[in-house]
Amino acid sequence: MRLTPGGGRGIDPGSVDLFDLDLYASGDPHPVWDEMRAKAPLHHQVLPDGREFWSVTRYDDVCRVLGDHREFTSERGTVVTHLGVDDVAAGTLMTSTDPPRHTEVRRPLGTRLTARAVKSWEDRIRGTVVRFLEPALDGEVFDLAEQALLLPAMVTGPLLGIPEKDWEELVRLTAMVTAPSDPHFRQGSEAATLAISHHELLAYVKEWAGARRADGREDDSLLHHLMSVRPGGMPLTDEEIALDGYSILLGANVTTPHTVSGTVQALAERPEQFEKARADPSLIPNLVEEGLRWTSAACNFMRYAVDDVEIAGGTVPARGAVVAWIGSANRDAARFPDPHRFDITRSGAKRQIAFGFGPHFCIGAPLARMTLRIFFEELTRRFGSIGLAGEPQHLRSYFIAGMTHLPIVAQKRRTP
Repeated sequence: MRLTPGGGRGIDPGSVDLFDLDLYASGDPHPVWDEMRAKAPLHHQVLPDGREFWSVTRYDDVCRVLGDHREFTSERGTVVTHLGVDDVAAGTLMTSTDPPRHTEVRRPLGTRLTARAVKSWEDRIRGTVVRFLEPALDGEVFDLAEQALLLPAMVTGPLLGIPEKDWEELVRLTAMVTAPSDPHFRQGSEAATLAISHHELLAYVKEWAGARRADGREDDSLLHHLMSVRPGGMPLTDEEIALDGYSILLGANVTTPHTVSGTVQALAERPEQFEKARADPSLIPNLVEEGLRWTSAACNFMRYAVDDVEIAGGTVPARGAVVAWIGSANRDAARFPDPHRFDITRSGAKRQIAFGFGPHFCIGAPLARMTLRIFFEELTRRFGSIGLAGEPQHLRSYFIAGMTHLPIVAQKRRTP
């Protein structure tokens, strides 16, 4: 989707189709969300096949839906591709459980991913980022979006315990899960693409865990640590390990490359912002927060109302599906003045909710923030300029806002 909105006033929210993939692949949902926040903060849509859902688009309403599991449960599915069919892993998969079980599985993993814990990875991540950026400095066209798909695996593969030979295939499979309609990743129908990717990812983690059990190998990886988690005092079964490992792989691979690409595009289109960051490296952490707000790579999550719930001036009936649009909340003028302006000096940028909100706030956020900070430190240190070398190609997905192609041309920064 385009990250800078075009014209859109006068859009009738009642005629909006939020499941129209063209809106995200070649259109611009931001003017639509603007009108929904103003005129229909609780939006109801019925699909041609009879499935229905309610949408919230204002910042406070999105936070309420994501933050209160007693009103809005995760235990029927959390992504719109599950709409109408309850998640078969509900109550087991970490992303499809509510507290207390969610907390019991998450907490021991979270201790490995605090800002203090991941600090020890900084030098290794910096080396990875430098190697990643090096080919872009030869003055030739560099497809940042295409190359960035592998960047999270390069960073987190060793942390997860995944051998390098498997990174590319796992990145492809996780992309199939989150963008099953995109021609770059689709294999047959959308349903077939999802079935293939789910099966192969689960089989991979099962095989990985089985091999570790069989030979008694121990290591310090996050997936190995998952094998020692004991919610309720009971060890996870191999099936539960596979499901939670699947969830961790998705979280590790899916959003960071699109945050990188979308933020670099914003800097290329606004040279004055790039120059500010080059001139003052202390702005980089805020650049990261503004980039997260601007791109909102995971642009929505779904919950189900436990009972009838009054929200945003209307009522969601019990068991109704509610889609919380993070991409809209992060452009809500009530929270972010002049929200469609990209500004690395923005006050309050850290209030963005690109990592989610509430119990399911992204467990890997400290690692993602550090990776993004290092990426933009090295980008501004090494690049003298960034230019677009062609039109970006946007991901065909209503769940992940990202790009499959972003051709750029960079010039190496001259040393004083």
